[in-house]
Amino acid sequence: MSASAVKVSTKKTFRKGKKPEQSPPHKRRKLDRPQLSSGSPALTFVRSQDTSTSAFPRGNLTTVIDPELAVDFTTQATKNGESLATLRKMIFGRLEHTSTQTDPGKYLAIDCEMVGVGIDGEESSLARVSIVNYWGAVQLDEFVKQKERVVDYRTKWSGIRPSDMTRAKQFEEVQKTVAALTKDRIIVGHAVHNDLKVLLLSHPGPCIRDTQHLAAKHNVTSSKRPALRNLVKQELDVVIQGGEHSSVTDARATMAVFRLHRKEWEKGFRPLSVPGAGASNKRKRVESSEPTVPTPPDRGRKGISSGLSTIVKRTPQTRSKTAVKTASNNWWTTLGTSGIAGKGSMKL
Repeated sequence: MSASAVKVSTKKTFRKGKKPEQSPPHKRRKLDRPQLSSGSPALTFVRSQDTSTSAFPRGNLTTVIDPELAVDFTTQATKNGESLATLRKMIFGRLEHTSTQTDPGKYLAIDCEMVGVGIDGEESSLARVSIVNYWGAVQLDEFVKQKERVVDYRTKWSGIRPSDMTRAKQFEEVQKTVAALTKDRIIVGHAVHNDLKVLLLSHPGPCIRDTQHLAAKHNVTSSKRPALRNLVKQELDVVIQGGEHSSVTDARATMAVFRLHRKEWEKGFRPLSVPGAGASNKRKRVESSEPTVPTPPDRGRKGISSGLSTIVKRTPQTRSKTAVKTASNNWWTTLGTSGIAGKGSMKL
């Protein structure tokens, strides 16, 4: 075949609309890119590491919402005599305290965080305890050293990591400090019996203010066991526990809810007396106010009384004692001879 024939055949193929054969196109790899919505400036995407106990952690794309960006700290609104802006600032630690507001005071809010030990990490062990006063000032914030192997740190709920255990203290030391700090004071907590249980401590019932129980009792919420995050959202319009928990934030939030309803909730409790001013001290003060009469020598009750009265005569010269019985020797013969016959009279 000549070259001209080849050219003609080539032209014919193009005329018929057939395209020359080409290699298949390379497919472009799709990347998962989050799309930000213009109406949510507080929404950010952060690549975080999986904090589970797996030996091969993987990076996960998680959505983190800063709860403080949606809180109004400038409002002038009040509720039950309390400023909502002040309570919101207290929850997130934005308040500046005076020297008197840093003292423990009468009320202390407590919250604990636990980690998982035992089989499959189902048993809870105390890992962190935080205590704040009425104004939200931190009185205690300690990590607790674990005696058993931690199976699950529960970081996405507890906020505790293995690195926190490097500065942890022994359980007995933390327990002793908490007991001394809460003595003769009112403990405020949400389901506080769980906190006292992991601390292996007890506290007098009149000195406990459980916001979960009191909120249900006074019909603040329809639920019998409201969650703390729901109660704070309802009463203060603040979102907490959106991600990792903080025992300091939870304790402050519990105190904020209590302050909103303190006047109403305190009506069901008797006012506490000043520590050290109990009935025994009152009796001591009454006794001390009475004039004391010196007891003469060789006086006073010694041994067990026989029931017979005696008269003691003292002779100044010889200092001898003469006991004279008031009744005759045959005293039993006079029983029942009186004009009035009382109960239990006996004649012989």
